[in-house]
Amino acid sequence: MTYVVTEKCIKCKFMDCVEVCPVDCFYEGENFLVIHPDECIDCGVCEPECPVESIVPDTEPETEKWLELNREYSEKWPNITRKGESPADAEDWREKPDKLQYLSPNPGQGS
Repeated sequence: MTYVVTEKCIKCKFMDCVEVCPVDCFYEGENFLVIHPDECIDCGVCEPECPVESIVPDTEPETEKWLELNREYSEKWPNITRKGESPADAEDWREKPDKLQYLSPNPGQGS
């Protein structure tokens, strides 16, 4: 089992999860975070830290596509080890559905 970041993170990217990860397995995109599934130790400390409940175990229903997306982008984006600035309009996107269409493939700043 590993944890994955899902659609709810897109355009929110609050990054509270990054601060608590003991193995630094988060990677930053322009408007989304991902977890490298081979680096995650399945400790689960990140899950309750996400204010939008975007982090779930990969055993949850319909997480296959998110596992692959997390894997793909964790190979392309920079590692992040500290909480950065969330997007200025993050709160506006918090409850919006169907955000996959807004996922940017561009890397974030990293830390």
